[in-house]
Amino acid sequence: SDLLHFWMCKPHPNTNTTINPKEFSMKFSKYLVAAAFMAVCAGSAYAQNVTVTDAWARATVQGQKATGAFMKITAKENTKLVGVSSPVAGVAEIHEMTMNKDVMRMSALTQGLDLPAGQAVELKPGGYHLMLMDLNAPLAKDTTVPVTLTFQDAKGVKSKVELKVPVGMQMPMMMQPKQMEHNHGDHKH
Repeated sequence: SDLLHFWMCKPHPNTNTTINPKEFSMKFSKYLVAAAFMAVCAGSAYAQNVTVTDAWARATVQGQKATGAFMKITAKENTKLVGVSSPVAGVAEIHEMTMNKDVMRMSALTQGLDLPAGQAVELKPGGYHLMLMDLNAPLAKDTTVPVTLTFQDAKGVKSKVELKVPVGMQMPMMMQPKQMEHNHGDHKH
């Protein structure tokens, strides 16, 4: 109601003063800025629900039409990774590698990948990963590729996260787990 009285430059019912149009303009601007900020925050709230770390894609050579992309994804609430796309690939899918009678098989997860609340799900070589297929050109080492991930929450609401994924021959050294430490004081030779 204060805003309406500002808008109309009329006295507020509880006072005998009128609102100066300049004062109205300044106060109204503050309301607009606050409303715009809240709209931006609300729009990105879901993206804040999912954290993606340690992303990388394997470099390719001339003539190679497919590669994998890997990362760790953690969701604050139960969520599902339901899609992936990239302008560098004609086809991008969520895949899983499994062993079946000593044969490793790769298959698309057409129903998506579950991301349990608070648990990091690792997409890595030999396990869950993203497949970028029908590549437009080779992915050169030390470049980045745009990748868009699509998530769906438990209520069915979808959101997207856009990434710039570094390309390399292997997981960047800073992301690799520490080598097994060897302490000679633990045993005798």
